[in-house]
Amino acid sequence: MGTRGEGLRDTGILIDIDGVLTVSWEPLPGAVEAMTALRDEGYRLALVTNNTSRTRASIAARLAGLGFPVGPDDVLTAPAATAAYLRAHHPDARCLLLTTGDVTGDLDGVTLVEDGEDPEVVVLGGAGEAFTYEALNRVFRYLDEGARLVAMHRNLYWRTAGGLDLDTGAFLLGLERAAGVEAVVTGKPAAAFFGAALERLGVGAERAVMVGDDVESDVLAAQRAGITGVLVRTGKFRPEALRAADGTPDHVVDSFADLPALLDGL
Repeated sequence: MGTRGEGLRDTGILIDIDGVLTVSWEPLPGAVEAMTALRDEGYRLALVTNNTSRTRASIAARLAGLGFPVGPDDVLTAPAATAAYLRAHHPDARCLLLTTGDVTGDLDGVTLVEDGEDPEVVVLGGAGEAFTYEALNRVFRYLDEGARLVAMHRNLYWRTAGGLDLDTGAFLLGLERAAGVEAVVTGKPAAAFFGAALERLGVGAERAVMVGDDVESDVLAAQRAGITGVLVRTGKFRPEALRAADGTPDHVVDSFADLPALLDGL
């Protein structure tokens, strides 16, 4: 980890958004102040999110409007990572996107087709009203006929102002089991997603910290990539999930507001 003597500008912090900085796009207590303090200290920051309902630009604009010191270049989304994967591994493939919200602005170079146009790749984004029985059943049939399956993430649930809501992973498990396929996951916890964030910041894993509320997809996945993991007790955090986790976070703090003090002590 960096110290003031070594230069904090060589230390990168990867930050989840939903449940760490905000819940239902309302800032969590002390989050704006903590991020501002980290900026002032000279840390390199990247917001890494599995949010699949908004583009990088709209996320940055929403956060900036709440007072967070961020711009579009600070945000790495699962849809953007998905586009990079599809361009590299399925160039010009006909892709059917099932998601709630509009993220087409982050899918540069991807050929999107309408339902019924014999897709070669099915791409799952964020769960919500788009995940009807009819839509999921059509996806199942495409997979049964040989289409590849790509998922932006496999989160089982996430935190909203109304409580925990089911997310894409809950439906993805059923599709994989029914169709006898395994999805390629492009967002967290994919190692390539963390690698892209580190490359963007220009730091190595040994000089980076990942802060998240999902013990498996955020924290332990980052630790497997050599990044220091920090779990916050906000958002989707649940004590039983921590107890059942396949590993132990490097650090656990009450909230993102506690991060500057934690880093000062490392």
